[in-house]
Amino acid sequence: MSTIAVIAGVGPGLGAAIARKFANEGCHLALLSRSSPYIINLSNKLEESGAVALPIPTDITDATQVAASFAQIREELGAPDILINHAGNAAWGNLSELTPEAFENSWRVCTLGAFLCVKQVVPGMIEKGSGTILFSGATSAVRGRAGAIAFSSAKFAMRGLASSLAREVGPKGIHVAHVIIDGVIDTPNLRERYKMQEDEPLLAPDSIADTYWALVQQERSAWSFEVDVRPHNEEFFT
Repeated sequence: MSTIAVIAGVGPGLGAAIARKFANEGCHLALLSRSSPYIINLSNKLEESGAVALPIPTDITDATQVAASFAQIREELGAPDILINHAGNAAWGNLSELTPEAFENSWRVCTLGAFLCVKQVVPGMIEKGSGTILFSGATSAVRGRAGAIAFSSAKFAMRGLASSLAREVGPKGIHVAHVIIDGVIDTPNLRERYKMQEDEPLLAPDSIADTYWALVQQERSAWSFEVDVRPHNEEFFT
């Protein structure tokens, strides 16, 4: 039986890197995203290399859509063994600029969406007595900053969800972990878009994906709840 992994929130940076890594490790994948053309294209590329990848366009803030997507996953692939909550929404702006709608949407994508996905996988994982649920955090999950009121609030809430969930389902054999991505991820065209120097350290998506897989492989007598990844620039080590 192949391991079934669901990645909720797949884009051209880390989400795609996680998909490639888990496919290379033999997982059957379900890819959830609001961007239908992107996940279909990515799934086609993964299947060309021999992987099994099911693209399902989904708005994870919509409980009805989430339920339908996971019903399709269970029917076509089976009950998920791994859930990666990777969807995020960054509404930037100071207090005077930020609208209530933008603030709420950040929370809905980061926290409510993760909650809805978790609700779909936990019963099956409890039945099997095993499973892994990973959350993609950020610097803003542990340290707020000006201009990131919405994003920080949402990521703090997601971290709280992960922490509480770990204590609830860990004794039932489900490993819950939160990954703090403490830096800027090197996504396509990022350096050109923001006029970055070539030697400016950024986080390599494939290397972060290795960390996610390492968490899945941890032996349950020594599970990690939280790890952080950061680039190698001096400011983090002084």
